[in-house]
Amino acid sequence: MIDPEGIETLCSDMEVHHTDVRILMLAWKMKAEKQGYFTLEEWRRGLKALRADTVSKLKKALPELEKEVRRPTNFLDLYSYSFRYCLTEEKQKSIDIESICQLLDLVLGSQFRAQVDYLIEYLKIQSDYKVINMDQWLGFYRFCNEISFPDFSGYDPELAWPLILDNFVEWMRAKQT
Repeated sequence: MIDPEGIETLCSDMEVHHTDVRILMLAWKMKAEKQGYFTLEEWRRGLKALRADTVSKLKKALPELEKEVRRPTNFLDLYSYSFRYCLTEEKQKSIDIESICQLLDLVLGSQFRAQVDYLIEYLKIQSDYKVINMDQWLGFYRFCNEISFPDFSGYDPELAWPLILDNFVEWMRAKQT
């Protein structure tokens, strides 16, 4: 078992910060179940899939892993995984707003910078939601992918968007006027 300290050492050896999205991608590739830990089986699975048997080869495999994750089906899988990976307690089904803001920035920030920045701003000032569930999390991704920003063309509040996104659009439109 590699524990959080071991993962930090691994990151240091690979010259990658432990909060870098590529570490999340690595955990995804290993199908790691518990945040901050890699079991021997997960470690072997990930390294075999990346064809890496040394830290040096693992570091060299990261750009290829990034390319793999950029494929839409893989990205959606990583995006869903990132939420589940942050569920650290037994039977936990939601994640606090502060953690969601960090996760949004980490996972979606490079692809949808403007949307993510405004969404984070909104999440931090609103008071209706203390936590986010998986449906809302997946809604954020779908929203960023499907809705034109910042004019929101293509957004129909009659469609089945999570209420938090209806509220976000309302807040953004009020902000724009």
